[in-house]
Amino acid sequence: MLRRRLLTIPGYTLAWFLWLGATPLWLPLALAFDVVRRGSWVTLRGGVFLGVYLSCEIVGMLASGGLWAWRRIVGIDDRRWADLHFRLEEWWGTTLFGAVVRVFGLQVAVEGEGDAELGRGPYLLLLRHASSGDTLLASALVSAPHGLRLRYVLKQELLWDPCLDIVGNRLPHVFVDRSSDDSQREIRRVQALAHDLGSRDGVLIYPEGTRFSEARRGRVLEHFRRQGDAKMLDYTRSLASVLPPRLGGTLGLLEAAPDADVVFCAHTGFEGAASLAQIWRGGLVHRSVQIHFRRISRDQIPIGREARSAWLLEEWRRVGAWVESRQSMTFSGERRGAGSGPWK
Repeated sequence: MLRRRLLTIPGYTLAWFLWLGATPLWLPLALAFDVVRRGSWVTLRGGVFLGVYLSCEIVGMLASGGLWAWRRIVGIDDRRWADLHFRLEEWWGTTLFGAVVRVFGLQVAVEGEGDAELGRGPYLLLLRHASSGDTLLASALVSAPHGLRLRYVLKQELLWDPCLDIVGNRLPHVFVDRSSDDSQREIRRVQALAHDLGSRDGVLIYPEGTRFSEARRGRVLEHFRRQGDAKMLDYTRSLASVLPPRLGGTLGLLEAAPDADVVFCAHTGFEGAASLAQIWRGGLVHRSVQIHFRRISRDQIPIGREARSAWLLEEWRRVGAWVESRQSMTFSGERRGAGSGPWK
């Protein structure tokens, strides 16, 4: 941890100073390039967002350092300490999500928010993963407006972001080692998040385990083909826009949180941000982002691992079907005026 932070904290700080200091250089170059390219000002938008992102990192690191000093000098009880870090995390995610929406000109429409009662915990939030952009959805649409304190299941690679590293390790989050040879240990770490969930708490997990792409879907199909798993092979073939859920983590949470409901979050529109190459080609500019929440009460969730596995696979198929039904309407030109909430 110390070695990583000795690299990331000075590295991000230097990058922030260099990027802001070089604004008189990169800004006119970006403008000139975009004029020649005749695109949607992608270079300029990307440069502006990079500046916002690095600035959020600096503010987050300074704030987390201030909280550490406050606790050492004055003293903060554990509950207050956690609340302050949840608020800092919420600010970071909401600010970045708002920047993405405004800089890239997104139109955002949210469905089912009220029906899902997002402010009433405890529940497990199962979120589709299509790009880096959707990792900010929960802060902007769940934590900030509804006051829910989400505990995250994230991949270990995100620890190279210093804000996620520092704040995330002070909160009840788990950074999963996806390459671990001890999968049961990782599942037990995930299950620990479900202990003592209250009415203001929830756990977020990405059931797919990684971002969807056609290449990853192809690798999953090949894996089941080699394993001779005809059932999962047919199931994966039936999914055109999501990957099959990895059952271990989600089933473990359902077992460890017997009173928690489940909220599914399907969305489309962020696919154009799945890679830097796609963003560079303008895949995120003026997209229509459509988001749907659906809550399943605990008494509707079957008991027993086999029954729950079948239930989860079928419910995830419904997530995929919703995404497929909306993907033809992801461009803002086709859904002009579809904005909802503070992200119009």
